[in-house]
Amino acid sequence: MGQGFLGSLVFFMALQVVYPPASHETTAPRIFLIGTHDPREPVWVNGEPVKRSSAGHFAPSVPLALGDNLITVRGGSQTRTLRVRRVLPRPQATPLAPAVDVARLPGEPLCFQAVVPAGAEPVFVRLGSLQMPLTPVTSGLPLANADVLLTAAPATGITTFYRGCGRGSQPGVLGRPELVWRGQTWQSPGVVTVLDPDDLALATLQEEGIARTGPGTDYARLTPLPVGTQDQVTGWEGDWLRLGYGGWLHRRQVSLHPSRAVPHTVLQGVRSQVGAEWTEIHFPLATPIPITIHQEPGVIQITLWHTTAQTDFIRLDPSPAVRFFTWQQVAPGQVRYRFYAPGAQLWGYGVSYRDNVLVLHLRHPPRLAVDSLRGVRILIDPGHGGPEDLGALGPDGTPEKQVTLQISQLLAERLRQRGAAVFLTRTQDVAVSLAERVRLIQEREPHVALSLHYNALPDAGDVWATQGIGAFWYHPQSQDLARFLHDYLTRHAQRPSYGVFWGNLALTRPTVCPAVLLELGFMIHPEEFEWIVNPSAQQRLAQVLAQGIEAWLRQAVTSTASAARGPIHP
Repeated sequence: MGQGFLGSLVFFMALQVVYPPASHETTAPRIFLIGTHDPREPVWVNGEPVKRSSAGHFAPSVPLALGDNLITVRGGSQTRTLRVRRVLPRPQATPLAPAVDVARLPGEPLCFQAVVPAGAEPVFVRLGSLQMPLTPVTSGLPLANADVLLTAAPATGITTFYRGCGRGSQPGVLGRPELVWRGQTWQSPGVVTVLDPDDLALATLQEEGIARTGPGTDYARLTPLPVGTQDQVTGWEGDWLRLGYGGWLHRRQVSLHPSRAVPHTVLQGVRSQVGAEWTEIHFPLATPIPITIHQEPGVIQITLWHTTAQTDFIRLDPSPAVRFFTWQQVAPGQVRYRFYAPGAQLWGYGVSYRDNVLVLHLRHPPRLAVDSLRGVRILIDPGHGGPEDLGALGPDGTPEKQVTLQISQLLAERLRQRGAAVFLTRTQDVAVSLAERVRLIQEREPHVALSLHYNALPDAGDVWATQGIGAFWYHPQSQDLARFLHDYLTRHAQRPSYGVFWGNLALTRPTVCPAVLLELGFMIHPEEFEWIVNPSAQQRLAQVLAQGIEAWLRQAVTSTASAARGPIHP
C-alpha cells in the first residue's frame, strides 16, 4: 500500500521549471532550462524531447535569437511558457572614454577611446590647445572572467574602436575634452587637469585600502594597504585616486591633506618578536609608506616603497615561521625583504601599522598530536543562507543554501570526532554577509578555512557536459590545499573533476590561514543533483572530506618539520 501511495505522488508531480526566472534577460546566445517532472512522462521543449535523469530532472540548452524568445515546456498534460529576452552587451555609456574627471602629471599620456560609426574618419579629441587624432584599432573581444568557468570558450568576435593619446606639459586645468567626427562634436562631462608635481595632495588611509591596478573594481587587486598608510596622489580618474607607488584607491577610503613633502623614510634596525602562534617582524619607519606582499612556495616577500635602507643590524630570533631571510635595495625607494619558511607551505600572514612601526605577522604551523587533530582550529563556511540568498537551485527547487549547511554540519561532526576545534559561520538558515564571514576568519584565526558551495553555470553553459568537484584558491599559501582536496575528493569520493582555479573571491582572500572555496558538485546537473541530496552520499562525502583535511594537515606539517631539520638554502 505504501508503494502505491508513493507511486501516486510521483505520477501527479507537477511540472517544474526553476530556471530561468520569469521575463529573464541575457546576452548569452543560448540558455539552459532547469526543472523536473514525473519520470514516467516525457518532457518536450519547443516540441523536441529532452534528456532526463532517472528521477525526471532535465537541463536542456536552447538557442536564443535577439529579442524576445518564447520557450514552451510540456510534460504530459502540463505546459509552461517562458519568455527570455536576448540583448546585445550594453554599449559604452558615452562615445568617449574616460568621460569623468581625469588628472595626470605633466608629460604623462592622456589617452582616450571612442566608439563612433565605422568609417567616421577623421576622428580626434580636442582638449584646450591639444588636438589628438584617434586611429581605428581592430582586435578580438577579450575573454571575460566568467568565460574561464565554461567547458568551451565562446567565440570572441571582432570589434573596432578609435584610440589615441596626447600629453599635457604644463600644470593647469585643460577643460572638457571634445570628440569630433564627421563634423559632429560631443563634449565630455569630465574635466582634464594636469597636476603640479610640487603641489600634490597627501592621502592617508582611514580603513584597510583595497588597492587596484587601475581606476575601478574591474581592475585586479593589489596587496591591501594597512590603515594609516600615506602617499601622494599623482592622478585620478572619477572617484579613483592613483598613489605615488602605483596602486589605485577609492576616494572614500582616504582623507586628503595639502602637503609639499614627498613621502619617504629610512629603514635602520629590524627586529623580530616570537609569540605562541605568530612571529612579528618590526620595521620602524619615519612615515607609514605603502607596501606590497608577494608569496612563492616557502617564501613571503615584502616590498617597502619610498624607502631607503640604512640597515647595519637585524635581529631575527629562532622562529617556527622563519628559517632565514635576505634583503636588498632593489631600486631607489624600494627595499625588499624575503623571509624563508622552514618548508614550502606558508601558514598565513597579516600586516599592520602600530604608529609608524610596520609589523609583518607570520603564522606558525599548527602543532599536531600523533593520534588526533587536537589543537587544530578549522573554520567551515556554509555558503549562502537567509531568505534572499538561496544560491543555485536544483531541478526540484532545492536551494544550495540548504545542502551547504547540511554538508557543513556533517563535516564539522567528523572533524570534531578527530579532535579539531571547528567553527561554522552559520549553523542555521540565516543571512551572513561576505564581510562578516571574512571577519570571522580573521578573528578566529583558524589553521584552515573552507567555504563550501555547490555550483551552477552562466547562461551559455552546457549543463549536461559540466559536473564535478571544483577548488578555488587566491593566495599561494592556499594552492596546495586546494589541489590536494580536489584530488582527494575526485579519487576517494569517485567524483568527476571540474578543475582547480585561481579565484579572486571574498572567501579565498583572507590571509591569516590557507583558505579554499570548494564547489562540491553542480546543483543544476540533473544526475549529480541526485547525488548531492542523497543522505548516504552526503555522509560519505563528509567522511572523505574530513579524511582529506587531516591527510593534508599531516603531510604539510611533516614536510615543514623535515625541512626545518635539513640544510638552509633558498
